[in-house]
Amino acid sequence: MTFSRDFIELSCRKGVLRFGTFVTKAGRVSPYFFNAGLFDDGSSFSDLCGFYAQAIFGFGVMFDMLFGPAYKGIPLVAGTAMCLAGEGVNVPFAFNRKETKDHGEGGTLIGAPLKGRVLILDDVISAGTSVRESVNIIYTHGAEPAGVVIALDRMERGQGEISAVREVEKMYGIPVMPVATLEDLIGYLADTPELEANLAAVRAYRDAYGTA
Repeated sequence: MTFSRDFIELSCRKGVLRFGTFVTKAGRVSPYFFNAGLFDDGSSFSDLCGFYAQAIFGFGVMFDMLFGPAYKGIPLVAGTAMCLAGEGVNVPFAFNRKETKDHGEGGTLIGAPLKGRVLILDDVISAGTSVRESVNIIYTHGAEPAGVVIALDRMERGQGEISAVREVEKMYGIPVMPVATLEDLIGYLADTPELEANLAAVRAYRDAYGTA
């Protein structure tokens, strides 16, 4: 998809995607690192949310509202809702806070009431903890999870033979829809002379830890 390539190009230009030697949470030595927190200005973050909106349209998922898990999902869900509204799709959104508020409106949820089919927006899926918490919140409020949209699918094995993304799909029976995947990144590196030197290391990492 064109937006996947555009997203990777922006990520490299902003330093969100970096190449070198990095140790992942799983203890693997990775030749690249993705940090969505570095979309830290109005222009790039607006573009990021626009890519999420394009992914939602591209995958054609049916949903009634958006949910963003604290903390990175909070600005994502607000920004993406604005981008969707700009395309004529006005949907409510909500997010949670980590700590329960005991004054004012109270509780842990902010925004629209959770109802109908709820699409979860997050940056990445590592251990799946954030998605698990989000799904539990959604079910607790009588709504139904419709799927998860993430920025990048690293397409590597989790604890078993399948990736954390596939584990989420199997566990909850919902689709996980990435703006871009590791294969998109490899394709971009192959076509970008100034970054092509990183291609062999990324391919080797995929061969060592990737999933089919």
